[in-house]
Amino acid sequence: MNALKGKKAVFCTLGCKLNFAETSTIQKQLEEAGVEIAKNGERADICIVNTCSVTEVADSKCRQAISRLRHRHPGALMVVTGCYTELRPLSTSPLKREDKKCLESIDLVTRKEHLVSDVISLFRDDVITMESKKSPGKGDTGGHFVPACACGERTRYFLKVQDGCDYFCTYCTIPFARGRSRNGSIASLVRQAEEAAQQGGKEIVLTGVNIGDFGKTTGEKFIDLLRALDKVEGIRRYRISSIEPNLLTEDIIRFCSESRAFMPHFHIPLQSGSDEVLRLMHRRYDTTFFREKIEEVRKYIPDAFIGVDVIVGMRGETEELFAQAYHFMQALPVSQFHVFSYSERPGTKALGIPGKVTPQEKHRRSQQILSLSEEKLHTHYNIYIGQTRPALLEAPSTKEEGGILHGFTDNYIRVELKGSEVQELKHLANTIVPVRLGEWNEKGDALKGEIVNCKS
Repeated sequence: MNALKGKKAVFCTLGCKLNFAETSTIQKQLEEAGVEIAKNGERADICIVNTCSVTEVADSKCRQAISRLRHRHPGALMVVTGCYTELRPLSTSPLKREDKKCLESIDLVTRKEHLVSDVISLFRDDVITMESKKSPGKGDTGGHFVPACACGERTRYFLKVQDGCDYFCTYCTIPFARGRSRNGSIASLVRQAEEAAQQGGKEIVLTGVNIGDFGKTTGEKFIDLLRALDKVEGIRRYRISSIEPNLLTEDIIRFCSESRAFMPHFHIPLQSGSDEVLRLMHRRYDTTFFREKIEEVRKYIPDAFIGVDVIVGMRGETEELFAQAYHFMQALPVSQFHVFSYSERPGTKALGIPGKVTPQEKHRRSQQILSLSEEKLHTHYNIYIGQTRPALLEAPSTKEEGGILHGFTDNYIRVELKGSEVQELKHLANTIVPVRLGEWNEKGDALKGEIVNCKS
């Protein structure tokens, strides 16, 4: 007898694209086991929360998500997995007050690779006890690579190619939560990409913790993975979710500029525009190297979208050092900054650095970089107004009057198309069409688009 047949589940994913890929894979496995996805307004039997713990704010969002789902789905099996549970082993004591309260709402804490089998066991045995609240515990992250490739309800597929990190930057807990760098084989990843193509996938985002470090497990090279994936028939687009500047080689950039399917789009973490702060962070490059890397991308791929991660308010970041960082970032020819406020994380070496920045000052600095980011993004978009670019279109929204379709161009410009009715555009979802880019939409978050020719 299938213990899960007819059970309904809801999913909540916090954090990175890698988490999304893993949640989507868990969802697929549960559906294969007979679980149905609960629709809006339906009561779920199972709640799955895939957590993040990169900052204290992330921890808080995890607790809020668990509380919210418990309120909406009383009596459901509450299953929690991910980095929050790895870094805060909820089965041990003493617990912080907020963690203890959170634990009261949880039925099962488990690792992602065990989640489906654990849920099946619980429903088969028809018993949930406090012993079920097992936690992997800090640092007990396992040493093998768990594959994940799925799209969930999105158009793009997310392919996990690597996990873990060996870098141990002073502010970061990811190596403790996810373990050492490891990866799948090129052959296995190509097979997953081929399966995505057979399912109708057009675009795949390569995800991981430190994907440029690919090969630690198999002795292979990241660029060889790119070459192999580029040959997969049916996949029209690939994007590299994030890659360290010291691992983004000239060979990789040149290959992407000449490849069939890799898009002109890079996400490169900077973290600080100050050499002194980079030293405090134990980053593996300086600002001169980073600037040269950006210029190298522009040399080979002038129209590339370049997103950059930045952390503000790191311990030791004085007003003078922040001013230096800001001026450095101001001069960078990039497209957008993703801004994060430094968060005190237990067990990290950064806690030993003097010079703590106040929350108010962190907020001020964040707002300053966010304003700069808006300027960069508008500059990038404005260059292409009037041009025609290929855009992958996503499902139309039924919440707005008429039909509205969104998508992204090859160089990651968000476009908005309108039709008189939803059905007029619905058939174009998950297709790549040439779109003439017009002016900004009313919300200021996309360029208005007009399809030039639907035949492609």
